[in-house]
Amino acid sequence: MSIAIVTDSTASVPADLVDRHDICVVPLQVVMGAQSYDEGVAGGVTPERLAEALREWVPVSTSRPNPEEMLAAYERLARAGASAIVSVHLSAELSGTFESAMLAARKASVPVHPVDSRQVGIGTGFAVLAAAEARDAGADVDGMVAAARSRADATTSLFYVDTLEYLRRGGRIGAAAALLGSALAVKPILEVEDGRIGPRERVRTAAKALARLEELAVEAAADSPVRVAVAHLASPERAVQLAEHLTTRLADGLEGRAVLVGEIGAVLGAHVGPGMVAVCIAR
Repeated sequence: MSIAIVTDSTASVPADLVDRHDICVVPLQVVMGAQSYDEGVAGGVTPERLAEALREWVPVSTSRPNPEEMLAAYERLARAGASAIVSVHLSAELSGTFESAMLAARKASVPVHPVDSRQVGIGTGFAVLAAAEARDAGADVDGMVAAARSRADATTSLFYVDTLEYLRRGGRIGAAAALLGSALAVKPILEVEDGRIGPRERVRTAAKALARLEELAVEAAADSPVRVAVAHLASPERAVQLAEHLTTRLADGLEGRAVLVGEIGAVLGAHVGPGMVAVCIAR
């Protein structure tokens, strides 16, 4: 039985791993001004262009793939020989993408098993890779789904933002709204908890926030084998420095694996704004 794997563009799976594991990526859309672009495709919005638009207060919004687009991806895979599909997506609490997958699955010509990762960004990506690795090791659909959910449940996603304004505008701030009253006086560290974005800690400066982000990542690793990723938007120096520190401090748990470092895509970037730095620890 040939089992295909589908995810969405917010999962931020590096291109070489997408190719290696033959993962189908369905794009979300970002709307800048009056123009809509698919994320992660040629001619789309680059992170640099997005950051510039946000700084200039150009109206930016995002949208999920509709069920028909998701179904079209499933049917392409079925025609290519897939007998079943595992479809892993970002948290249903933050996007309607999982709902689109559920609706499309009902109409697909082969069995489709949607998985709500309850994560965002590479937190979802690590769950996708867990499913791929399970398949490569001989697991069936149930084993792949279990592997994705287990990895997602054991993942800690933390991030720092220069301002909560972009999250507030997009309606994704959730419990972190409690921080808004003093947003100018603090630098918030946020986390993904049970599929939602909420506040973890407040510190007074960006330097202290990044140092605390490092300490929280080390605590989350807890001397276990881990996979680690650092993401950013228009803040490469901060991201590289954090990755270097974690490479050293978590060397035993990394077991020779590199800390992934990359700039997030336009869809997530639209909600966090320039200066964001995130760290994801998957156990």
